[in-house]
Amino acid sequence: MVSVSGQMGVPVIVINGNVVVGFDRERIKALVSSGSKLRFGLKIGDASRITSQQGKAPVYGALVGEVAAGSIGERAGLKPGDIIIEVGDKLVDNAAELEGALGNLQAGNVVTFLFLRNGENRKSEIVL
Repeated sequence: MVSVSGQMGVPVIVINGNVVVGFDRERIKALVSSGSKLRFGLKIGDASRITSQQGKAPVYGALVGEVAAGSIGERAGLKPGDIIIEVGDKLVDNAAELEGALGNLQAGNVVTFLFLRNGENRKSEIVL
Protein backbone atom coordinates (compact mmCIF):
# COMPACT_ATOMS: atom_id res chain seq x y z
CA MET A 1 0.00 0.00 0.00
CA VAL A 2 2.93 2.33 0.47
CA SER A 3 3.46 2.33 -3.30
CA VAL A 4 -0.26 3.05 -3.93
CA SER A 5 -0.85 5.75 -1.30
CA GLY A 6 2.53 6.95 -0.15
CA GLN A 7 1.30 6.38 3.41
CA MET A 8 2.93 4.19 6.00
CA GLY A 9 1.58 3.24 9.41
CA VAL A 10 -2.06 4.21 8.75
CA PRO A 11 -4.89 2.07 7.40
CA VAL A 12 -5.20 2.27 3.62
CA ILE A 13 -7.90 0.65 1.51
CA VAL A 14 -8.49 0.69 -2.25
CA ILE A 15 -12.12 0.51 -3.42
CA ASN A 16 -12.79 0.42 -7.16
CA GLY A 17 -9.41 2.06 -7.77
CA ASN A 18 -9.98 4.84 -5.19
CA VAL A 19 -7.50 5.10 -2.31
CA VAL A 20 -8.95 5.80 1.14
CA VAL A 21 -6.44 6.70 3.86
CA GLY A 22 -7.54 6.28 7.47
CA PHE A 23 -11.04 5.55 8.71
CA ASP A 24 -13.13 7.86 6.52
CA ARG A 25 -16.36 5.92 7.02
CA GLU A 26 -18.52 8.22 4.89
CA ARG A 27 -16.16 7.99 1.92
CA ILE A 28 -15.83 4.21 2.29
CA LYS A 29 -19.62 3.86 2.47
CA ALA A 30 -20.11 6.06 -0.62
CA LEU A 31 -17.48 4.19 -2.65
CA VAL A 32 -18.81 0.78 -1.70
CA SER A 33 -22.43 1.64 -2.53
CA SER A 34 -21.62 3.47 -5.78
CA GLY A 35 -19.38 0.81 -7.21
CA SER A 36 -21.12 -2.34 -6.15
CA LYS A 37 -22.59 -3.74 -9.34
CA LEU A 38 -24.10 -7.15 -8.99
CA ARG A 39 -22.25 -9.92 -10.80
CA PHE A 40 -24.48 -12.72 -12.03
CA GLY A 41 -21.65 -14.96 -13.26
CA LEU A 42 -23.35 -15.83 -16.55
CA LYS A 43 -21.98 -16.11 -20.06
CA ILE A 44 -24.90 -15.64 -22.41
CA GLY A 45 -25.79 -15.42 -26.08
CA ASP A 46 -28.86 -14.77 -28.24
CA ALA A 47 -30.92 -17.95 -28.08
CA SER A 48 -32.69 -17.31 -31.41
CA ARG A 49 -29.41 -16.97 -33.30
CA ILE A 50 -27.83 -20.02 -31.66
CA THR A 51 -30.87 -22.30 -32.04
CA SER A 52 -31.21 -21.26 -35.70
CA GLN A 53 -27.53 -22.08 -36.30
CA GLN A 54 -28.16 -25.51 -34.80
CA GLY A 55 -30.95 -26.09 -37.34
CA LYS A 56 -33.68 -25.81 -34.70
CA ALA A 57 -36.70 -23.52 -34.62
CA PRO A 58 -35.65 -20.15 -33.18
CA VAL A 59 -36.36 -19.70 -29.49
CA TYR A 60 -36.25 -16.16 -28.14
CA GLY A 61 -34.39 -15.40 -24.94
CA ALA A 62 -30.82 -15.44 -23.62
CA LEU A 63 -29.04 -18.78 -23.83
CA VAL A 64 -26.81 -19.54 -20.83
CA GLY A 65 -23.39 -20.81 -21.94
CA GLU A 66 -21.59 -20.89 -18.59
CA VAL A 67 -22.45 -20.29 -14.93
CA ALA A 68 -19.67 -19.30 -12.52
CA ALA A 69 -19.42 -21.29 -9.31
CA GLY A 70 -20.77 -19.43 -6.29
CA SER A 71 -22.43 -16.77 -8.48
CA ILE A 72 -25.93 -15.33 -8.31
CA GLY A 73 -26.73 -17.31 -11.45
CA GLU A 74 -25.76 -20.54 -9.73
CA ARG A 75 -27.81 -19.63 -6.64
CA ALA A 76 -30.78 -19.05 -8.97
CA GLY A 77 -30.35 -22.62 -10.21
CA LEU A 78 -29.37 -21.66 -13.76
CA LYS A 79 -27.34 -24.15 -15.80
CA PRO A 80 -25.61 -24.11 -19.19
CA GLY A 81 -28.20 -24.66 -21.90
CA ASP A 82 -31.01 -22.85 -20.05
CA ILE A 83 -32.79 -20.11 -21.99
CA ILE A 84 -33.81 -17.14 -19.83
CA ILE A 85 -37.08 -15.70 -21.11
CA GLU A 86 -38.08 -13.32 -18.32
CA VAL A 87 -36.45 -11.50 -15.38
CA GLY A 88 -38.81 -9.94 -12.89
CA ASP A 89 -41.57 -8.46 -15.03
CA LYS A 90 -39.32 -7.91 -18.08
CA LEU A 91 -39.54 -10.22 -21.07
CA VAL A 92 -36.15 -11.20 -22.48
CA ASP A 93 -35.85 -11.70 -26.25
CA ASN A 94 -32.03 -11.69 -26.47
CA ALA A 95 -28.78 -11.32 -24.53
CA ALA A 96 -28.82 -7.50 -24.67
CA GLU A 97 -32.27 -7.36 -23.09
CA LEU A 98 -31.13 -9.72 -20.32
CA GLU A 99 -28.10 -7.54 -19.62
CA GLY A 100 -30.37 -4.48 -19.42
CA ALA A 101 -32.80 -6.19 -17.05
CA LEU A 102 -30.00 -7.46 -14.79
CA GLY A 103 -28.29 -4.06 -14.80
CA ASN A 104 -31.34 -2.46 -13.16
CA LEU A 105 -31.36 -4.85 -10.20
CA GLN A 106 -29.86 -4.00 -6.81
CA ALA A 107 -28.73 -5.98 -3.81
CA GLY A 108 -31.68 -6.86 -1.62
CA ASN A 109 -34.13 -7.10 -4.55
CA VAL A 110 -36.20 -10.24 -4.90
CA VAL A 111 -36.00 -11.38 -8.51
CA THR A 112 -37.81 -14.09 -10.42
CA PHE A 113 -36.18 -15.83 -13.38
CA LEU A 114 -38.36 -17.64 -15.89
CA PHE A 115 -36.38 -19.95 -18.14
CA LEU A 116 -36.56 -22.99 -20.37
CA ARG A 117 -34.64 -26.15 -19.59
CA ASN A 118 -34.92 -28.97 -22.11
CA GLY A 119 -38.06 -27.32 -23.49
CA GLU A 120 -39.80 -27.15 -20.09
CA ASN A 121 -40.73 -23.92 -18.32
CA ARG A 122 -38.91 -23.36 -15.04
CA LYS A 123 -39.08 -20.61 -12.42
CA SER A 124 -36.59 -19.50 -9.80
CA GLU A 125 -36.91 -16.73 -7.23
CA ILE A 126 -33.99 -15.42 -5.20
CA VAL A 127 -33.01 -12.48 -3.02
CA LEU A 128 -29.99 -10.69 -4.45
